[in-house]
This record gives sequence, structure tokens and C-alpha cells, in this order.
Amino acid sequence: MSSIFGDKLKALRGKKQIPQRKVASILEIDTATYCKIENGDRKAKREQISILADLFKTDEKELFQLWSADRIYEIIAKEKDAKQILNVVSESINIYVNQKPKV
Repeated sequence: MSSIFGDKLKALRGKKQIPQRKVASILEIDTATYCKIENGDRKAKREQISILADLFKTDEKELFQLWSADRIYEIIAKEKDAKQILNVVSESINIYVNQKPKV
């Protein structure tokens, strides 16, 4: 199973020409585990996102968004009305953001 987050990591790693074993070592996990993260068979931990952003010299916020998107996808992908569920969530977020006091 592919993942948006894993595909991004694979692209960043390829661009920087960093072997999987080096990324795994920096994350303090084995190479097989990191390979599973890139392939979407395993989820990275939240705290690993900043480490990866630093390593690949990329935007941590973007990586977090992709990581979050994969988590949300995993939750609702098998629901027959997933699109409607996302619409409800989107509307709820818009209501929350518009009601939130501006600082």
C-alpha cells in the first residue's frame, strides 16, 4: 500500500541520494522498518517528522500535513461515503476556524 507521506520521503531521499540505511540509523530504527514507512506498510511516529524534515532540509509543516493525511485516509478510506465524511469534517473545521477569536 502506497502512502502520500511515504512517497514524499522516497522522493526526498532520492533527490538527496541518501541510502535507506542512513535514514533508518538517524531515526534509530532498522532499515526494514524505514523501508516499510516509505512503502506505506508502517506509519512513522509523530516525533520522527521533525527529524526527517531536518535531514531532508524540507518543510516540517508539509511533512506533518502529508503524515496526517495518510492517517485520515486510513480511518475513512473503506467507508462507502468517505467523500461525504470529509465534507462534514471540512465544514466543521471551517465553522471552528471562523468562530475562533482572532489574536
